[in-house]
Amino acid sequence: MHLLLRNCHVISPAENINGRFDILIVNGVINRMGVIWQHVREVIQYDLAGKIIVPGFFDMHVHFREPGQEYKEDITTGSLAAAHGGFTGVMTMPNTNPPVDSPEILSANIAKTKDHLVDVYHSACASAGRKGEVMADIASLIKAGALAITDDGSPIAGDDLMKQVLTETAKFNKPVVQHCEVMSITNGGIMNEGEVSKKLGVKGIKNSSEYEIIERDIRLTKEVKDSRYHIQHISTKEAVEMVRKAKADKAHVTAEACPHHFILNDEAILKYGTNAKMNPPLRTQSDVDAVIEGLRDGTIEVICTDHAPHAADEKSLPLDKAPFGIVGLETAIGLTYTYLVDKGIITLEDMINKMSVNPRRLLGLKDISLSEGSPANLTILDVNRSWKVNASEFHSKSKNTPFDGWELKCKPVGIVNNLQHLINI
Repeated sequence: MHLLLRNCHVISPAENINGRFDILIVNGVINRMGVIWQHVREVIQYDLAGKIIVPGFFDMHVHFREPGQEYKEDITTGSLAAAHGGFTGVMTMPNTNPPVDSPEILSANIAKTKDHLVDVYHSACASAGRKGEVMADIASLIKAGALAITDDGSPIAGDDLMKQVLTETAKFNKPVVQHCEVMSITNGGIMNEGEVSKKLGVKGIKNSSEYEIIERDIRLTKEVKDSRYHIQHISTKEAVEMVRKAKADKAHVTAEACPHHFILNDEAILKYGTNAKMNPPLRTQSDVDAVIEGLRDGTIEVICTDHAPHAADEKSLPLDKAPFGIVGLETAIGLTYTYLVDKGIITLEDMINKMSVNPRRLLGLKDISLSEGSPANLTILDVNRSWKVNASEFHSKSKNTPFDGWELKCKPVGIVNNLQHLINI
């Protein structure tokens, strides 16, 4: 593939690049950057005036439902949603059917992702069968290609098991990625406990269901030498403050946040119903504000989606019966830019770090370089473009989102990766 991208505004914070270039890509490698005047034969050209090129975005928290629930999503459709959403890489979660708790299942999934435009990486289970009883063969799973260890969808609940998992992953410098929930506190709750849950007459979920397990996990992380602990989809003010303190104490603790947790509060369920039902639930505005502050001051270093596809008939069930979760790959960039960058809460460079640089570094992947001689792995943004979310046009199999019809700024218009490109300008 020979590709010439003209009039690009290139921003790569990790390399201190912020300028205008033409970019010639030859056989998947950035061959030249600068003003390219001479005619280049047999090349596909795009004029990207007004567009911004950044290191390819990476979502470290997606559910592609394969194996076992391909009617909701599969690796191919999930990858397509990621590509159109502006992501060149993702990491899938292991709560499939069967769960990814053996090298054989993991290897089968890895084999399905070869030669994709989007790099699809995988996490694997912390416990056998995701049952939270016996530790999985973590060494074999990591050797087979797992980037992180998690029982996502369920917590690693037992103290002894969590300490075992931290100890084993520390040997390989891999993070334990925790779904932070004390199940005995959740106990059948379906949304945040507060005025809205009282109004609807449904069982609520207390903030303590999240922060109590985080408190324990931080303590164990400090006890286990060289262990690394990552908090998924942080949602409560107490948890954000615990992470802030842990970082001040130099603990190896990191955290991610999802757009729905820094944009919506629990009142959204009154308007959007089951499309505002997720786990952890949408919290109060004070929690939303705390997550935003955590993103602003660097306490939370990753923005991801928790892309969780569900079929329309499942999300059409009553609130207490419908599954938790929403899709996010095709809205995350616009939501993050509109509600964080455009509001001056974080800079565009911060957004690039949180959606490209930081997740890759956390998972031990190579930094993406936008310089001559590097493989071309990039996302193209039209930050000046306003657009309306249309869930019916999603490339995901599932359309479960509360953001349908929302007006956003910053449209991802293309990606380049793995000798391939998808550009819609």
